[in-house]
Amino acid sequence: MATAVRGLAAVGRPDADLHVTLVDDPTIRRLHARYLGARRATDVLAFDLRGPGPSPLWGEVVVSVDTAFRQARRLRVPVALEVDLLVIHGLLHLAGYDDGDPRKARRMHEREREILSAGPRGGRRESGPPERLWTGLICAP
Repeated sequence: MATAVRGLAAVGRPDADLHVTLVDDPTIRRLHARYLGARRATDVLAFDLRGPGPSPLWGEVVVSVDTAFRQARRLRVPVALEVDLLVIHGLLHLAGYDDGDPRKARRMHEREREILSAGPRGGRRESGPPERLWTGLICAP
């Protein structure tokens, strides 16, 4: 997944291994309840899997494809783009980003935009993701 590779490089972890798992809403709901105590579906979860000792494994990002399909349809964007956004969102959580308050959320979503707008070698794409992808994510200052 090229987007995950770009994301890892963007957060200074180009040699890290990242597992990406695609699941349905019932599965992510169970994971959300078990590990975070929230009994509802969510779009993405991130688990830090670093252990003691040297290992390239950094973490796992779990994406609900059911939720990704709904969000993509609502925003009229390709589902692959929505999945890319969710993978980057999870990866940024692993890197220490938090979206728990509006200021931190804005910073995190701006970083997502930078990563998704970057070309394969880090340069700017001629046309980045459509503005509607950011609907509800990046609010006016």
